[in-house]
Amino acid sequence: MNIRRRLLTALLLLISITALSVLGYRLLGGRSVGFLQALYMAVITLAGVGYSEVVDTSQNVGLRIFNMLVVFCGVTISVYVFSVVTAFLVEGEITNFFGRRKMEKRIGDLTNHYIVCGLGDTGRYVVDELLKTHSPFVVIEHSEDAIKRFREHDPEAYKETPYVLADATDEEALLRAGVDRARGVIAALGSDKDNLIVIVLVKQKNSQIRIVARCSDLKFADKLKRAGADSTVSPNRIGGLRLASEVLRPNAVSFLDLMLKEHAHTLRIEEVRIATSSWVGKQIHQLQLKQKYNILLLAVKDQGSTFFANPPEDFALKQGTVLIVMGETDSIRRASADADQKVPQA
Repeated sequence: MNIRRRLLTALLLLISITALSVLGYRLLGGRSVGFLQALYMAVITLAGVGYSEVVDTSQNVGLRIFNMLVVFCGVTISVYVFSVVTAFLVEGEITNFFGRRKMEKRIGDLTNHYIVCGLGDTGRYVVDELLKTHSPFVVIEHSEDAIKRFREHDPEAYKETPYVLADATDEEALLRAGVDRARGVIAALGSDKDNLIVIVLVKQKNSQIRIVARCSDLKFADKLKRAGADSTVSPNRIGGLRLASEVLRPNAVSFLDLMLKEHAHTLRIEEVRIATSSWVGKQIHQLQLKQKYNILLLAVKDQGSTFFANPPEDFALKQGTVLIVMGETDSIRRASADADQKVPQA
């Protein structure tokens, strides 16, 4: 029996014994004993505080015997409650309880965040990247052991990781993680069928959200996309391509590895989306990306789905254009803020 259940049991026992004591004092004490008198007698007897009796037991043998039983029950329950509370403190349940409440509040305050479903071999690397890029996120994981192993891997980095201890295929778990306010969901569960369930549930709650799903069987990828996934990733396929790249282009792979693993400088390839800002209508050279933000423009995606690699300097930008850039995450964040800043109305 866990600590919380034992505490609940102790509370129910205390309430039950108190109620029975009140009933006993009223029945055995006669009509002269009212409810408040019986309740007062029950409380001081169970608590063993030693105040004067309001119910006279000196002339009633049955009442004396009953009084002794009440005292015995009071002592027994007190010992039981003391042992449970001690265990509660020793096992850190109070700390866990308030820590859990604090975490739930943090999750409740999140908006435009990411939800990572599953903290297995794939999910933990997803979380690593989200932490490095300072992206807000919540993890949904059903195994408490998996969460403990994850935190033990790097206690300093992972101790504040917000999580929901539940099955990601449960609708309630997704709601607790704030799926209705989230920006994206990463379905990284070990089973393709479980990821399919997650996709369907997420789309029911937030039709505009972006979903990326792990897919072990490439034949299952179409089903995941038809269910609502915007993109699927096969660890086996990515692993195979990586092995080939290590042989064919080792220096390029080493550079990408350095970019992802370097802790002192978080160099990333990111996207900057142009909204209703002063950037609309300008040409690329007018943005001065290198001079102002120290970022490198790699490609441009127009309002459709066409990419222009290494675009010309006179490329005209429109609302909805996406710039694919490389640079420090802080620099890219500043550029994104400017690209999203609305033009003040005249």
